[in-house]
Amino acid sequence: MDDLESEFNLKVVLVSFKQCVNEKEEVLLDHYLASWRGLVRFLNSLGTIFSFISKDVVAKLQIMQQLCGGPQREHYGTLQAMVAYEVGSQLVDLERRSRHPDSGCRTVLRLHRALHWLQLFLEGVRTSPEDARTATLCTDSYNASLAAYHPWIIRRAVTVAFCALPTRKVFLETMNVGSPEQAVEMLGEALPFIERVYDISQRLYAEHALLDLP
Repeated sequence: MDDLESEFNLKVVLVSFKQCVNEKEEVLLDHYLASWRGLVRFLNSLGTIFSFISKDVVAKLQIMQQLCGGPQREHYGTLQAMVAYEVGSQLVDLERRSRHPDSGCRTVLRLHRALHWLQLFLEGVRTSPEDARTATLCTDSYNASLAAYHPWIIRRAVTVAFCALPTRKVFLETMNVGSPEQAVEMLGEALPFIERVYDISQRLYAEHALLDLP
């Protein structure tokens, strides 16, 4: 295990989501993307099991990095400003991917859906009994979130990959926050920060009818 991996601490990543929301209940995109980069490190620390998600997330983060640092960057400080700008400027493909396949709204929506899966999975790990199978918890969370947006062949491959997940005890230990009991306690403290970011984003997308972007 290299130094970077040994220094990884999931609590630091989850708590970083607290910084994503300002006093106006706006989601700050730079903190959101930084928090996601931490989640990618966590997914990668589990091996190739989650590579199908982490690779897609990395691609989405690169798109957003370009938008946030591009000529229109003043519109990409917060999720709310981005949605207002892109919707108002007709930069979002509402019915089919055509002129704006890599709009910020579409890109963040994919991250938003993946965040929901992770939130559900980690909450399932937190509240499950000691002998719970992480593969089952992960599959149930996937079926309740991302599965609806994936074709059958991807869903099949993913659920097979989940079977390689370590036991709940080992999984909790990979969080590098101490004992499994301490990891469970940490999740209880930190997951609400992800939930808050998710809920604010969900409401914003629903208000603008953007939850089903192609």
